[in-house]
Amino acid sequence: MNSIDLLKQLQHNNQKPNKSLGQNFLTDDNILRKTVAAAGVDNNTGVLEIGAGAGALTHILSQFAKEVIAIELDKNLVVHLEGVFNGYDNVKIIQSDALKCDLNEVIAQNISSERVIIVANLPYYITTPLIMKFFEDKLPLRSATVMVQNEVARRIVAAPSASDYGAFSVACQYHSTPKLIFTVPPTAFYPQPKVTSAVVYFDIENHIKPQVADEERFFKVVRAAFGQRRKTLVNALSSAFDTPKDDIRHVVKKVCGNENIRGENLDIDKFSEISELI
Repeated sequence: MNSIDLLKQLQHNNQKPNKSLGQNFLTDDNILRKTVAAAGVDNNTGVLEIGAGAGALTHILSQFAKEVIAIELDKNLVVHLEGVFNGYDNVKIIQSDALKCDLNEVIAQNISSERVIIVANLPYYITTPLIMKFFEDKLPLRSATVMVQNEVARRIVAAPSASDYGAFSVACQYHSTPKLIFTVPPTAFYPQPKVTSAVVYFDIENHIKPQVADEERFFKVVRAAFGQRRKTLVNALSSAFDTPKDDIRHVVKKVCGNENIRGENLDIDKFSEISELI
């Protein structure tokens, strides 16, 4: 059974990709295998898959993982998936909205493995909020390997001063060490999207988080810094905090050596220092 076979099953049952749910099914098994290899899936791994689709990635994951818990929102696809994986002892299909359900509870109730990871071809229209949910809900993950739009991948791994660098970059790099593994052409999907995709690996297990006393305040500083990119950091922070502007100017100059610097030029450590002093 390969990705084309699974797609033919859907077509045989008159099931078409749902555009409103951003469904684009991977049809290149080599890319699926590369994704699973990049994730480091083995027989000690419990995998949470978001957006199982036609089941092509689920099938390959099932060959290597101890457990695969696949969440799918589309009820018609759930029926298809339950048929495909009927008799698989290590695969469970859950019909749910990954953005709304309690993923900690899903993991606790369905995965016995100590090593829990996410491997997913994420629906593009909810990529950013889903990735933030993984982090903000403090899921017990060792890593996450996800396929996203290449544009989003560049934002995730962007360095300070890069045009793609923003609050989302800082958040991803605060919680993990992300790496862009490889890109995927539109021809690898059915239907073909209009954009190139990319697989990103988030190393959570080996990541050393910056020392931040007040995480909420840290992210308030980050959001303020990127909320008005044309403003200097001093002016951006002055709009977001009640702290006197001269005090903010003093802090920014002390940390950055330049009171006219913009937020897009700061790395995570600098944001951390400012959030402690402001």
